[in-house]
Amino acid sequence: MFRLFRPIFFVCGVLAIIMAGLLLAPTLYGYLTQDREYRAFALAACITLAGGVVLILSGRQERFNLTSRQLYLLTSMSWMLLSLTGALPLILIDHPLTFSDAVFEAVSGITTTGSTVLSGLHSLPETILLWRSILQWVGGLGVIGMAVSVLPFLRVGGMRLFQTESSDWSEKSLPRFHEMARSLLAVYLVISLLCVGSYWLAGMTPFDAFNHAMTTVSTGGYATDDSSMGRFGNAILWISVLFMMLGSMPFMLYVRLATQRRLRVLADQQAMGFVGIVVFLVALLTLQQMVASERPFFDVLTHAAFNIVSIITTTGFASTDYTMWGEFSIGLFFIVTFIGGCSGSTSGGMKVFRFQLSYMFLADQMRKLVHPRGVFAIRYNGKSIPEDIIASAVAFSFLFFIVLAATTLALTAIGVDFVTAFTGAITALTNVGPGLGDVIGPAGNFEPLPDSAKWILCFAMILGRLELLTVMVLLSPVFWRG
Repeated sequence: MFRLFRPIFFVCGVLAIIMAGLLLAPTLYGYLTQDREYRAFALAACITLAGGVVLILSGRQERFNLTSRQLYLLTSMSWMLLSLTGALPLILIDHPLTFSDAVFEAVSGITTTGSTVLSGLHSLPETILLWRSILQWVGGLGVIGMAVSVLPFLRVGGMRLFQTESSDWSEKSLPRFHEMARSLLAVYLVISLLCVGSYWLAGMTPFDAFNHAMTTVSTGGYATDDSSMGRFGNAILWISVLFMMLGSMPFMLYVRLATQRRLRVLADQQAMGFVGIVVFLVALLTLQQMVASERPFFDVLTHAAFNIVSIITTTGFASTDYTMWGEFSIGLFFIVTFIGGCSGSTSGGMKVFRFQLSYMFLADQMRKLVHPRGVFAIRYNGKSIPEDIIASAVAFSFLFFIVLAATTLALTAIGVDFVTAFTGAITALTNVGPGLGDVIGPAGNFEPLPDSAKWILCFAMILGRLELLTVMVLLSPVFWRG
């Protein structure tokens, strides 16, 4: 059994050392700004570094190749490790959160969910706000790396659409993984820096611009004030819309655009479908709000676009309490919560490609009912789709609603009201952030929930971030008998 875990310990140790390095950022910032909380971050960095060294020494060996079973374990254990190390400074600060609240905040950050137990954000030490933003930025980068490297190998996730032998991805000019990783990091950094500069030029303070850029590009949604993005003007909201959309596109498209320098590489069926859905939903909500209210058109369009994009990209920012817009908007936002962005992006949700594949599969079944002897091929981006990809999409959708039902029932069993339990389960599994209702709606937070509910939601957030199957397979007896 130790042989199974040994390389996992080594990789987790490396990740712990990286997290220790990241903890130095709020430590240094706190020291320079005379924020006394820098001591908590310095201590957390030392503890994390020591733990990383122990894990590396425990798992060190000359050479190892990870099997698929070890990749499943590594994927789940690494995200749990990042969550625990992320919670450590929140436990050590002068006014610490409870252990449950600290873990919840860290899990929500690293999974880029954006749900929070904190209030009075504007009065919190800036080191804490900075660390929350760093967690989400790191989580967004980790999601991209996982989506394009680990999940396809495990036959989970939509990036297999780009990695089958018949797809354009097989012609990639970056065959080595480390080159691909460097390219993805470079793209992520460039988009993040552009977002920082845009926010700053639009009127944000440097601190706000840096923090909001990290949580915008990562589609995380943590803000530096309880009013989220509601305290900023329309120009900043439109900048946020742009960069939330950029964060929700497949990042490999950016890499291919940078290497091939041909705009036709952006003609991707998933990306174009995502943009089409967003445009339709924004137009629909804007039209409904123009009929139902007397606000100026541009103001209605701005807030409709911002909040629709925020929810569909699973960012979770809010410019206003959209649950006050009427029953139609509540129903629309509830439906949008399920969709999510593109595979291979920083966003969560069920992903657009699964809805596209489901529609194609349904259309194929309808054709076969009319023409029982006909032979029809389901094609995506002009290529035939292997049956195992369709089967994976169907299995994911079935498991998603099973887990949603189980999570909802578990929350109601401990006394959480149905609306809070149901929308809390949805927002955790899709990594959106706010739910519906007076407690966890866009104007509330998750602090009033009992600790047991927060632990259930932590597990749901990790499940959703890792595409469900990656974690659920660990609970299968066949995995441990293999």
